[in-house]
Amino acid sequence: MQLKPVLILIFFLLLPNLPDASTTEKPLLGFTEKQAAAQQALETKFDSLLKSSNLKEWMQRLSARPHHTGSPYGKENAQFIAELFRSWGYQTEIEEFKVLFPTPRTRLLEMEAPTRYQTELSEPEVKEDHTSGQKNEQLPTYNAYSIDGDVTGELVYVNYGVPKDYDELKLRGVDVRGKIVIARYGESWRGVKPKVAAEHGAIGCIIYSDPQNDGYYQGPVYPEGGYRNENGVQRGSVLDFTEHDGDPLTPFIPATENAKRIPREKSNAITKIPVLPISSKDALPLLRTLSGPVAPESWRGSLPISYRIGPGPAKVHLKLEFNWDLATIRDVIARMPGAEFPDQWIIRGNHHDAWVNGATDPISGLVALLEEARVVAELAKTGWKPKRTLIYAAWDGEEQGLLGSTEWVEAHRDELQQKAVAYLNSDSNSRGFLSVEGSQTLEKFMNQVSRDVEDPQKKISIQDRSRAYLILQGTPEDKKDARNREDLRVRAAGSGSDYTPFLQHAGIASLNIGFGGEEEYGQYHSIYDSFDHYIRYMDPSFEYGLALAKTGGRCMLRLANAEVVPFEFKGFADNITQYVKSLQDLTDKMREETEDRNKSIQDKTYEAYFDPTKTYITPESQGTVPHLNFSPLQNAAERLEKSANEYQKAYKDRMDQSGEVPEKLITDLNAILTHTERALTRKEGLPGRLWFTHQIYAPGVYTGYEAKPLPSISEAIEQRNWKLAEDQILVVAQTLDRFTSEVERAKAILQDGKEKK
Repeated sequence: MQLKPVLILIFFLLLPNLPDASTTEKPLLGFTEKQAAAQQALETKFDSLLKSSNLKEWMQRLSARPHHTGSPYGKENAQFIAELFRSWGYQTEIEEFKVLFPTPRTRLLEMEAPTRYQTELSEPEVKEDHTSGQKNEQLPTYNAYSIDGDVTGELVYVNYGVPKDYDELKLRGVDVRGKIVIARYGESWRGVKPKVAAEHGAIGCIIYSDPQNDGYYQGPVYPEGGYRNENGVQRGSVLDFTEHDGDPLTPFIPATENAKRIPREKSNAITKIPVLPISSKDALPLLRTLSGPVAPESWRGSLPISYRIGPGPAKVHLKLEFNWDLATIRDVIARMPGAEFPDQWIIRGNHHDAWVNGATDPISGLVALLEEARVVAELAKTGWKPKRTLIYAAWDGEEQGLLGSTEWVEAHRDELQQKAVAYLNSDSNSRGFLSVEGSQTLEKFMNQVSRDVEDPQKKISIQDRSRAYLILQGTPEDKKDARNREDLRVRAAGSGSDYTPFLQHAGIASLNIGFGGEEEYGQYHSIYDSFDHYIRYMDPSFEYGLALAKTGGRCMLRLANAEVVPFEFKGFADNITQYVKSLQDLTDKMREETEDRNKSIQDKTYEAYFDPTKTYITPESQGTVPHLNFSPLQNAAERLEKSANEYQKAYKDRMDQSGEVPEKLITDLNAILTHTERALTRKEGLPGRLWFTHQIYAPGVYTGYEAKPLPSISEAIEQRNWKLAEDQILVVAQTLDRFTSEVERAKAILQDGKEKK
């Protein structure tokens, strides 16, 4: 959706006393006033050297052929990217790993009753798309890390296939045990669907793309428009990354040539039942044949049928066999050593592998990173040098489960935890609004960056444009924050891209950035995610590619040059307070719903007892929801908020004073700030998920990409494990106290330095 000029005008009328950017000072976190002026001059020069023509040229080259994990063109792309970095003067290497990467040998899906239908399981060439006919190099449509299987059973429609959908099925007396389920893409990460289906006894899972989500319901389909046509299929991994990311045979250790691998059948990350993605064209005959209850209104998509649940009479046969081979993945790592602090690393990454040609995912993000790195190298040729070491990475194997980034982090974990200051990630990019998720200790920093980048369409800052959108289109809470909060919130990070191993495994402060919201994108993970599609429906002029380069470039330059590494804790403390309140609200809501539900069960059971003509399927009582003791968590949040405010005051007093800040003070302060994110981790990990060490951010077990803030508590509550919830409240409170102690140490250094005149 595009904001009209009149809406932008309304936005400015809604904001009282908006300062004039031309006359207002723009302080930079981590810089003195003098240093800030020099830094902003450097960034102006950086902007002037960017060229959109490079982004277009590189995208056309990198997406010219399919380049999936382990493919010949994937290797060529890695070598091409490495040569670019070398030509710009970076110290560059390609680091290789050996990972499990299954590819299909047999794919069969057919309806045997009440009529016969053989699914096509293919995406035809489109004459308007010049790379769509490269059949010999394209991966077929499949879900990687599905097990082999040969199953036949009645079909059941399960909506999005998430836990609440199975609750709905149970209330309707529908049992999926021994059945094959069909779910539509959306609502959760795809790997959740076969996981939940298997937990409920299903023997197979089919996932289809409903036009309501990314097809003709949204707009014209490809090639007339940008949305998914009836033949488009979303490939994708179903490796359970809520267990761990990376190679499923080498959890916790790098997948080197001679790594000790576990047997495939011992991996908890590979699915328990066979799963296959199909197009809406192939799904229609299957869904049309279902009988049984009419699906609830919220379950109905946009196919021209009456959506029914089943089971049957549709009976389907699903057969899948895979080649379970090891593939070589290639991470490109380019370094520019820091002139003053070479052992402090600022890392920037975007993956280079794709499911097919991948112009949007991932090349749109990668070409912005490359142009950013080229211009940084141009600045270095003029005599400027970064204080800290810059590392640019092009990851391989991201699509299968963040393989390249995870194996690299596992290979260098100890050194990263000593030297890494921050990691900045991007992935896909298009046009529209800036999206930011990650470490909220970098919230102030990121808001200052977005304040200083101009939106190419509206000619206001990308921060102001995002604020306008939230005021006009956001949730009530979004609107309130956008009006009253100085900084826009950085969203908690879930998973789905290469920041995960850095943040949630190694405890390195991380951000994930990208633009979107105004594109026509229905080609995700299909053969039609191509250069032709991108330049028609995504970001034709690459102006938002340049906006991403400007945003990422400022992040890297400021993190590299800041006198004090730019972490700030007020925003983080405010978000923690919000998360604690959300947990309390969740338990209150569950208590009310449970009481209403149990009363309804009692009433209807009582009524049926006295009137035999009435029938009622009695669901299980869910028991009571106790009043959890949140006081340790509330106390920890309050202490954090107090310390964050005191640190900010001490920082302002020190950095605003005239004269130079003592070098020893800066060194000691940076040593603490760089490692504050590590204080939010525990080597014991999350309950049942040892790989995920971060106690504040993690993907949800049943949501996947979506973040679960304070995950150990929130998921214990949702699973009604009250003892675990009580235990984890104490664990997380202790974690926050440990983090607050680091903030207080940093504050003391600032205050002691001030006293030693």
